[in-house]
Amino acid sequence: MTPHPCAAAIFGCDGARLSKDERAFFARANPFGFILFDRNLKDRDQIRALTGELRAAVGWAAPIFIDQEGGRVQRLRPPLAMEWQPPLDHVARLGANAVEGMRLRYQIIAHELMDLGIDANCAPMLDIARPETHPFLKNRCYGSDLDTVIRIGHAVIDGLVAGGVFPVIKHIPGHGLAQMDSHLDLPRIDASADDMINMDFAAFRPFADVAMGMTAHLVYTALGETGPATTSATMIKRIRTDIGFTGLLMTDDISMQALSGTVPDRAAASIAAGCDVVLHCNGDLRERQAVYDRIGQMSAASQARAKAALDTRTEAQDVDIAALKAKLATLEQGPGT
Repeated sequence: MTPHPCAAAIFGCDGARLSKDERAFFARANPFGFILFDRNLKDRDQIRALTGELRAAVGWAAPIFIDQEGGRVQRLRPPLAMEWQPPLDHVARLGANAVEGMRLRYQIIAHELMDLGIDANCAPMLDIARPETHPFLKNRCYGSDLDTVIRIGHAVIDGLVAGGVFPVIKHIPGHGLAQMDSHLDLPRIDASADDMINMDFAAFRPFADVAMGMTAHLVYTALGETGPATTSATMIKRIRTDIGFTGLLMTDDISMQALSGTVPDRAAASIAAGCDVVLHCNGDLRERQAVYDRIGQMSAASQARAKAALDTRTEAQDVDIAALKAKLATLEQGPGT
């Protein structure tokens, strides 16, 4: 449960431990949560100390997020966590065992995260791969057809929840048609409205009641859009109505160059469009302070969604992780094993 009021933000932090200024800022702002990156991850004891410091700064069990998809987007690597294949490659390797194998994969990942004090993972990624999908995204996908993406998406959620970790579905309402890297440019999707609604949007509808989701920084020109979905009130309304998403809606990183204007301007535009919280990932304390000064606290509706999201928290199942790893290795050998 979140204490009232919370800042409408999930913030990164500068380094391996909190500075005095960071602790003071987090205590004042009380962000909804925190997110960790490579600069914050040195060794097991240090990460546990940092996650403890973050929660101590706000005085409650704020969620701590990470991007631990596997493949290129994997913040924790050996010896802190297993090395994982890109999701698309792993699904192909598992073949007929893909649903069970991916559930096991993400239950093991959840165990690795919880051991370090991290309890939220920005997964599953429900974008549908296409021949033209930009390489920054393609092998992070689970498949090139709607049914596969939905089945694997449910498996990923089941695995994370079994391990006591919050899932975050992304990138709503669908990033698979992008031919640019939204970290660097603003992709424009020119596919027909029918293609987007019946494929990309449809991948998210079965997950409409998941506790948390993340927007896409894309322009959907066939829907009459001229700016990115993250800062478009009409696209956020579509996410809430056409897709039916009822959970806490966070932005993708507002530091990404797909968005224009200053970072505080981007944050304010995202909240004005209807996002519940902004995700600010870089290690710039002054910028975080400027963002907070612009957006302030969550609205009452957003705070209610935040509470509802945190109320879905589960206890990790008591399992033999070595046995799960052995089972996954067996599934990777193919049918009949």
